[in-house]
Parts: sequence; C-alpha cells; structure tokens
Amino acid sequence: MLNDRSSILSLLETRRSGKPRELVGPGPTAAELERMLAIAARTPDHGKLTPWRFVIVADGQRDAFEAVLREALAEEDPCASVAKHQKEHEFAHYAGQLVVLVSAPVPDHKIPVWEQELSCGAACMNLLLAAHAFGYVPGWVTGWRAYSERVRSAFCGPGERIAGFIFIGHATREMEDRPRPALADVVRGWKS
Repeated sequence: MLNDRSSILSLLETRRSGKPRELVGPGPTAAELERMLAIAARTPDHGKLTPWRFVIVADGQRDAFEAVLREALAEEDPCASVAKHQKEHEFAHYAGQLVVLVSAPVPDHKIPVWEQELSCGAACMNLLLAAHAFGYVPGWVTGWRAYSERVRSAFCGPGERIAGFIFIGHATREMEDRPRPALADVVRGWKS
C-alpha cells in the first residue's frame, strides 16, 4: 500500500491547471471520459441531491457552441470588435474535450444551497484530478461566458448556473507550477 499511497500523493502534488487556449488534442476517449466523470461524481453530497451536472460538448457541436457565444457577445457588447468575435471562435474550438459543469442546487431543501455549491466545486476538482491521473491536462475557466444569460440558458435550467468550462487535452509545453501560498499564511490554529 505504501507504493500506492506514494503514487497518489505524487499525483496530488503534481496536479496543474493548463490554459485551455494552449492545450492540444486529442482529448480523452469516450471510455476514459466516462471513467473520469464517474470519479468526478464521487464527491461529498449532503442529502444525496446531486446538485450538479456535467454537459459534454462533442467536437461536432463546437460550431453550434460558437454560435451561442457569438450571440451572447452581440448582446453583451453590441460594438464588439472582429477580434472579440474571433476570440469566441477560438474559445469554442479549443482542443481537447469540453465539459460544462452546471451547478444545479435543489432550492428550499434542508441542505443549504451553499453546501450544494461546495459539492459542485468538489465534483469539478475530482474531474481535474481524474483527468490528471489519466495523463491529461485539464483547464477550468469561467469568464464572462459563465455569467451570460444567453450562454447560461443554452446549458442550464431555471435556478442553475455554469460553474465552469473544463477543457481536457494535452500540454504544448512543460507545465510550470504557479506560486502557492505559504502554509503559515493560510493555516491557523483555533483560539478558544
């Protein structure tokens, strides 16, 4: 078990987020993605509410996704430049697999919405770790698109919202670690 534990710890210590615009394909196979999503779904979920969903955007749906983004951009910024519209084309066609994570809390439940939203974030973290374990580089982004009503309505029902766009591919270069907080800055002992 020591080797397994060491491997798991190494996996956790080496997880990095990639910039989706820098990823290359191919993304995971259908079987790999299914396993990643099964792992992602093994998240703390008080009340067994499953207050989140994964929406897979297939490669053949990227043009339709781009159309939604362009419509949303036109509503958000009617004077958007050609360059901004080009950026939406690029975003819609980033390499790898695209999974849209939807936060779908159950309203008026004894489990507070905040706890349900935490479960959604944990599901995403599990997906990032599973992708890393398979040898992929995932990138979780939000940006204006996640908050656009037009984009939200393309993926979400009433009361739901986009928690993020997760792209899963391969890095084009060596992954660099970003500065991490010093534990002394983020860990405190409780003072009773």
